[in-house]
Amino acid sequence: MVSTAEKSTLSEPGGDSTPVTPEEQPLSARNENRSQRPDSEAFKAFMSSSWARKSTELPAESEVAPHAAKRRRAVSEKFPGERLVIPAGPLKVRSNDTDYRFRPHSGFAHLTGLGLDHEPEAVLVMEPTEQGQGDDGGNHRATLYFRELAGRDSAEFYANARYGEFWIGARLSMAEIKALLALETTDISELELAVTKDAGVVEVGGLRIRLLRDVDPNADALVDTSRINTGVDLEASDDLDAQLAEALSELRLIKDEWEIEQMRIAVAATVNGFHEVVKALPRALSHPRGERVVEAAFFARAREEGNDLGYDTIAASGNNATVLHWIRNSGQVDAGDLLLLDAGVEADSLYTADITRTLPVTGEYSDIQRKIYQAVLDAADAGFAAAQPGRKFREVHLAAITVLAERLNDWGLLPAPLDEVLSPEGQHHRRWMPHGTSHHLGMDVHDCAQAKRELYLDGTLTEGMVFTIEPGLYFKEEDLAVPEEYRGIGVRIEDDILMTADGPVNLSAALPREASDVEAWMAGIHSPTGE
Repeated sequence: MVSTAEKSTLSEPGGDSTPVTPEEQPLSARNENRSQRPDSEAFKAFMSSSWARKSTELPAESEVAPHAAKRRRAVSEKFPGERLVIPAGPLKVRSNDTDYRFRPHSGFAHLTGLGLDHEPEAVLVMEPTEQGQGDDGGNHRATLYFRELAGRDSAEFYANARYGEFWIGARLSMAEIKALLALETTDISELELAVTKDAGVVEVGGLRIRLLRDVDPNADALVDTSRINTGVDLEASDDLDAQLAEALSELRLIKDEWEIEQMRIAVAATVNGFHEVVKALPRALSHPRGERVVEAAFFARAREEGNDLGYDTIAASGNNATVLHWIRNSGQVDAGDLLLLDAGVEADSLYTADITRTLPVTGEYSDIQRKIYQAVLDAADAGFAAAQPGRKFREVHLAAITVLAERLNDWGLLPAPLDEVLSPEGQHHRRWMPHGTSHHLGMDVHDCAQAKRELYLDGTLTEGMVFTIEPGLYFKEEDLAVPEEYRGIGVRIEDDILMTADGPVNLSAALPREASDVEAWMAGIHSPTGE
């Protein structure tokens, strides 16, 4: 594989210039040693010539543009008179001179409408205006600062493996992004002035800056240096920055119609991924790392239909299903096992699904597996019934966990009476279900995580919310508090729920949930006709 971090046009071994000795070559340049790129003037001139002219036709405005503008307007109303700095984030090195695929911070993507890998190191700056004089009658004018790819007449075109078009392909130009998103754009070279101009202590006429922190170290350094130079209290500023992160997270609690459609797209692709996994189970059974076969089958569908995985797939067979975040996926898949598959496709818009099914790998549940599975399904149904407009988010968990406690009590597994177990002083049942039943879902698999407790856990279920319902029971092989027949069984059932004015809608209902329906679905996939 060629490098993705070549950054200079220094003479190299194999070029026409005299090679430098290792003692003379800077450490930072040594990744270039294997490139052997010519450095002659003839090469440079030829590389910069005879390229077809790019089209000057601009794209039509994206469907997301008006929705992103409304989101910026909502943030503008919350922070009048303050400069808001929202970075996309930089590229991140995976190993030596290769980068991970870029994904922007969700707060940035939500406010701009940009997904995929268009804008590493970009920064959205919302500049305060007189009240009501900003974009769409708001209190700010928004500008996107980013690094446009160099022209084909520039050495960077072919010499810079991180940003050169020859290496990474074309990206949208400033004019194209402006047309696509109806958002003012300018070059990243102007960012420093835009961020620091007139900044300072508000009490003496300075302008307050709020930064979406810990996203881009360069943006953090730029804002912090400005604060130090102008005498702004850094500790107090940290609190202001935290309030911005909180506001951006809370803004995503209620999805607009465009976001809901993206969630449906992500869920549909995820359902297709589960079909691919069932097809791959015979091969998984014959492979020493069958969980990797499962993981790969789902990943292929995620890349075909979406941008990527929404999170690392949990493909947990047998006792591994009792490990809540089992992502090593290095185990065998054995006949008689249950496979707990927790997976989600991230759409190109960066919205992700999050679905779990627990499948009998050979197509039929055993009696004990079916009993445990049914208890978890009953808990999920109780949570769904509790998820009604106007009720508290926490009530979904309470309804589901109560059903599980009742089943555990019926099976004689609880060490105390049920009323004592369910009291705050008890909670013995949580040994086998230690996680929460629900979380918000959207651009992040655990979306809106910085929202205030009173709006999240203690929040009211409201039209436009999207969240999961995912109860489970996990009986580890080494758990001596349960009979042997329970040990090594982990079951979780998770669906993605849209709250409407009329009640909850299961977006992932296309995937069977009833044990008998799961068995029939799997049998149909493996039938000669695949129907």
